[in-house]
This record gives sequence, structure tokens and C-alpha cells, in this order.
Amino acid sequence: MDNKQYDVVSIGDANIDLIVAGSDHLPEPGQEVFVSNMLVHIGGGAALFSMAVAKLGLKVAFNGVLGQDYYGQFILDEFSELNIDTTYIRQSQHNNTGISIALNPEQDRSFITYMGSNSEVRMEDLHENSMKYGRHVHMTGYQGSRNHDAYLAMIRKIKSFGTTISFDVGWDDTGEWYSGIFEIMREVDVFFLNELEALHYSDCSDIRQAIALMSKQSSHLVVKMGSRGAVSIQNGQQTYRSAYTVTAVDTTGAGDSFNAGYMYGVLTGKPAGECLQYGNACGALSVSAYGGNTGIPDHAGVAAFIQNHSTQVVDDWEVIA
Repeated sequence: MDNKQYDVVSIGDANIDLIVAGSDHLPEPGQEVFVSNMLVHIGGGAALFSMAVAKLGLKVAFNGVLGQDYYGQFILDEFSELNIDTTYIRQSQHNNTGISIALNPEQDRSFITYMGSNSEVRMEDLHENSMKYGRHVHMTGYQGSRNHDAYLAMIRKIKSFGTTISFDVGWDDTGEWYSGIFEIMREVDVFFLNELEALHYSDCSDIRQAIALMSKQSSHLVVKMGSRGAVSIQNGQQTYRSAYTVTAVDTTGAGDSFNAGYMYGVLTGKPAGECLQYGNACGALSVSAYGGNTGIPDHAGVAAFIQNHSTQVVDDWEVIA
């Protein structure tokens, strides 16, 4: 009997993003600065991924930690509105829900972040049943040597359930760029990273060299290059699609939204080019509105966006790199 109740189980962070728009500078001590707007949205890579893939029509469960406070309840309510199963979310006994203040999102963003309950997301504390009941698991929150062994153990356990895995490595703010990531690459089914992360982890100065090196370790590698599009390499077969041209308002969550669109394509059996189109469309729609997820409509809206916009298909990596 098939016991897979969810299309996707997402593991990782959920927090509040307080977006401060029109902030040219921080106030000096004793000063007050007026800004054009402040907005409250849900943030965190795993949360944004979950919300976007739920909007696309997949059945989703979330596995993470929230505080027992107003913001934690706000996130639970928003998840429920999208029919995201919150059964496996643990409530912290020690920390409030995390908050990240994004300053000047229209240009070079700066952040003030309180990790809060996200600091308690540990592989060894997760509800194992949620992974058993998902046909796919999306993982975030990797911290190099600090939690590598726990992630590797969980990945192998998830695979024993007959569940596929996607993994977004994320930015390493410690500067370690732990070489053990190649071990993770070999284990997971889809491995996501952006261009800068690829250069750091591969220790290459050229993105083509980085991709050539990493694609030997990963059977399904996806590299996100922002306004230059994205490339997918599956078992040595490379596919590229250019990005959609939109007016960017807030780039927060663009990569996580891309991941959601791409994985929607994978999980619904679409070829690599269409997976990239869905990824690029969700990324473009995400940056077109404040908040990491508010710009993404339902599946019909994303499909209409793709139909009404064109992307470039390039077979020769030399042309785009």
C-alpha cells in the first residue's frame, strides 16, 4: 500500500520578514528616520519554498520549529490557508519565532536577524513520520561541518523510506565552504546552489569549470544565476533557460521560489527545460512584489506567465557563461 500522503515535505526555517522600504540609512543614536513603508511577510527558505509549491497545487507538509507567540501563530495560520500540513511543526519552549529585518530591499539589501526558534531546527529532533509519508523531501539549513554528519545520516534514512530528496545548500556565512558538501551532492537526487556558492565550494574562478567539477559529483545539479537564468545538468546532459525580464522590487526569496517552481516540474514529470521555465517564472514573480512569496500566484497564474513570456534556449554554455 502506498503510504505517501504528501507530494513534498519541507525541512528548515520559517520566520517573519519585516521589510523596511525606502530606508537610505540607519538612524544615528537619538535620531528618528522615516521610511516609505514597512511590511510584514513570512520568510525563511524552507517556508517560502513550501508556500510556493503549495500554490502550484502540490500537497505539502512542513517540518520545523516556531515560537509560541503571535508571529508563530501568524505563520501557522498562513500555512493553513495554503493547506500546508503543520502537524510536524514543533513549538519552542525557549525561543520566540525568528525575525529578519530587511533594509532597503529595492537595492543592496541589509539584514538584522534574530534566529529565534530556527536555531532549534536539528535533524535529530525532526518527526521521522513526516519523511516516511512524503514522496519527496526538500532540505535546507546546512551549516557545513557543524551539522554535516546529522544531515548525512538523515539523508540516508530518508532514502531508506523510498523518498527522493532535493537540497539547497545556501550561503555559508562562516566562510568555511566545507568540502564535505560533495558527499551530500552524491547522496541527494537534486542539488541546488547559486553561482557564487558554486564558485566558493568548487574553488573555481570560472562558473563553467565549477559546473564541470560539480556535475561529476551530482547526478542532478541546478545552478541559479539570477538575471542570467539557470542551468540544469542531469547525468551529464546540460539544459539552460534564460531568466524572464521583470522589474525587481524585492529579491528576497527568489532562489527559494525558483526551487519550488523547478521541483514542481520535476515532481510532475516535466522535462528539464520546462522545469527551468517554472523555476525562472516563480523566481521572476517573486521579485516583482515585496515579500519572498507574495508575487507568486496559483498554478494557472504561473502557467499564464510562462505562456506570455519567452526565454532563451542555448545549447552552448560558452555563449552564456
